Amino acid sequence: MNIKFGASLLSWITPVWSPEAGKYAIEKTARAGFDLIEVLLPPSMEFDAQEVKKQLKDNKLEVVCSLNLPKEAHIAFYPEAAESLIRQAVDKASELETDFLGGVLHGGIGVFSGNPLTENEAEIIIQVWSHIADYAKEKGVNIGIEPINRYETYVCNTAENVLDLISKTGKDNLYLHLDTFHMNIEENNFYDPVVLAGKKLKHIHMTESHRGMLGEGTVNWDQLFAALKEIDFEGNLVLENFSSSVPGMQQMVSLWQKSPYDADTLAAGSLDFMKSRCL
Repeated sequence: MNIKFGASLLSWITPVWSPEAGKYAIEKTARAGFDLIEVLLPPSMEFDAQEVKKQLKDNKLEVVCSLNLPKEAHIAFYPEAAESLIRQAVDKASELETDFLGGVLHGGIGVFSGNPLTENEAEIIIQVWSHIADYAKEKGVNIGIEPINRYETYVCNTAENVLDLISKTGKDNLYLHLDTFHMNIEENNFYDPVVLAGKKLKHIHMTESHRGMLGEGTVNWDQLFAALKEIDFEGNLVLENFSSSVPGMQQMVSLWQKSPYDADTLAAGSLDFMKSRCL
């Protein structure tokens, strides 16, 4: 396996970008010993890529980007707005000189039609993804699409949902981005989706069932790591656990229970856990 270990911005700050908060997250990620940081791009795209690039270089840290579509860019309803926003995110990733943009790129989080995904909606998504894939290829960027749970979207809940739509685009730079928190709700197990994806899997959010310390919840890590070894995984394992010690985090991500660990302890313990399982 060829793995890089990362931490999301959300390991240190709330999902509200500011230059000061971003710098803080970069410095904390580097000190904790991670290889890279996942920068969750703000939908406003008010993000100075050149300044962030300098901060990354100063801290000897690699970077990947992610974007979660907001409600006003739900692809099935607003395809032009969604395509425009994802193109801007690809531009930011390119400016940061990273080759990966992941995230919830199939629909706006929290948007529901009241019904399952229709064939017409799927066709709209396939068309937008195809346009984005071509644009991203010109910029040297691969796209990873993250399925999330039924309480946050009706569009893509499982690995199979995403892989099916990707296959219909015929594009080779679209990949799967998994998240163990959502897998724990939607998948039958942690082995089959990984093996199904094979080399189409490039990025995983490593998150415990309660968003706490890896290994202390109900995620079946034995199954996950067995599957990663089976496919000889090459990609990123990125910590996306939350601590209530981060000001404002409880309110932003509905983390109503107080965390037993502060952000530093949670990051250090979870990184050790991931590395020990990859030996």
